[in-house]
Amino acid sequence: MEFIRPNTNIDFVGFRYKAFALSGIVLLIGLAALFLRGGLNFGVDFAGGTAIQIKFKNATSPDDIRNALKDIVSQSAVQQIGSSGDNEYLIRADTTTSELKSFSHTVESELTKVYGEGNATVMRVEVVGPKVGEDLRQKALLAMYYALLLITIYVSGRFEFKWAVSLVMGGVLIGGLYFLEALGFNVIALNVAALIITIALCWLLQLPYALGALISLLHDILITVGIFALFDKEFTLEVLAALLTLAGFSLNDTIVVFDRIRENRHKDRKQSYSELINVAVNQTLSRTILTNGTVFFVVICLFLFGGTVIHDFAFAMLIGVFTGTFSSIYIASPILIFYEELKKRSKSGGRPSPA
Repeated sequence: MEFIRPNTNIDFVGFRYKAFALSGIVLLIGLAALFLRGGLNFGVDFAGGTAIQIKFKNATSPDDIRNALKDIVSQSAVQQIGSSGDNEYLIRADTTTSELKSFSHTVESELTKVYGEGNATVMRVEVVGPKVGEDLRQKALLAMYYALLLITIYVSGRFEFKWAVSLVMGGVLIGGLYFLEALGFNVIALNVAALIITIALCWLLQLPYALGALISLLHDILITVGIFALFDKEFTLEVLAALLTLAGFSLNDTIVVFDRIRENRHKDRKQSYSELINVAVNQTLSRTILTNGTVFFVVICLFLFGGTVIHDFAFAMLIGVFTGTFSSIYIASPILIFYEELKKRSKSGGRPSPA
């Protein structure tokens, strides 16, 4: 199926600076939201405590629910989930209990006193200890970093044919992380430092394709996390799974564009690098629209009709479809141009040279 004409020549490369500015603004808004809210709104999986999901027959309010449960849950945050007509609420409390079944019955009996028999149903109760929550946070960060590092190794081997160099780099970074973690270093600081070192090594070892893919994936993940912070949505294990999924989805699109760039470079070495990349993006545009459009329709159906359990996963994927498409065209590919321009300038003694 042909969506885009073969001779299409949209100047994507010409818009790269405006695209960088747009990404920068969105990233700054997300980071500002993270700072002002004091971090992400971690779910019980990561923060620890008790989560109680309750469905009411009739409309109610968070204050009424909080007052109804004040004798058994002293400090709680009540949040409506789903649509307003669902009358479903999620209650998060710092307290933990080992008897989930009895606690569920206690909550339901307290609500029955206020709302009447059968008007409030406890859908689920989840309890995670604070130590377990902290451990999960650390493992989630490490899982995200390892996923990005393995992707970097694959791309460098796939496009630069530097498997040995990339594998040694990956082994040293993973070994260093394990060693420093065992010494008790802060996991968040370790991950940030490891990402910066990985980007620097991709530059020093002349791995532009891996550099473009890594920065593109970081762009997608940070924007998604920033939007979750902006809307104060819960960050749970399901959202982490969505972030790892969208990393793979975004990489798939980026690799198709990179593959066409490499093919075109072998065919015509006289063409300027920016023109070559622009042609490659236009040539893969039909495939990008068809593939990403299909994923978008599936995810929007999950978001609208999938229910509350999968709602946050679908929301993260929905953001990822847009950011993944955007970054493949406006982040990953222009990084190659930026790298090539600096490389030419260094060879010509700092004098500007056309891409």
